[in-house]
Amino acid sequence: MRQGVVRPETPRDRRERQALDEDLRSMPLAGKPIPFRLRNFVPTADAYLAATRGPRPYMLRLREIETREARHAEELRERWRALAEECGEDGDAFARRWHELVSAISFDEVNDLIERHNRWYPAESGLPMDPRTGDYVLVWGRDYCLAALDASWALERYPPELDRALA
Repeated sequence: MRQGVVRPETPRDRRERQALDEDLRSMPLAGKPIPFRLRNFVPTADAYLAATRGPRPYMLRLREIETREARHAEELRERWRALAEECGEDGDAFARRWHELVSAISFDEVNDLIERHNRWYPAESGLPMDPRTGDYVLVWGRDYCLAALDASWALERYPPELDRALA
């Protein structure tokens, strides 16, 4: 509680002050204005708005697509195993019934999101175009378009093979 009281300078304080004075003398910019640093970008109003509003629509949509795809995969896995146990050792019946079940599943909701993603992603993300090809650049080495979910997607993940379903 030394309010208003100036304490005497200690040897440690003196060493610190001398080190600071030496640092100031050795700095090339001491006493000069700091040079202007050029940047390779210009902050825009769009960047500020995007920064304050949270995730962009394409980010939210991609998250929803991943969530719904994972939900479909989990439901398919459960049905696949249940049907395999139900069919016992009849591999032909399992394959036939699995094809029927998979072809009856509707992926319309997630496919609608995928279609909207494929249509709006380049504009919402500011994806640049490749001047040589006239198409949008690759994202992480791949095309930005996502494939729609269908029966072949389900059969690729969970094939109509009784041995694999029971394993």
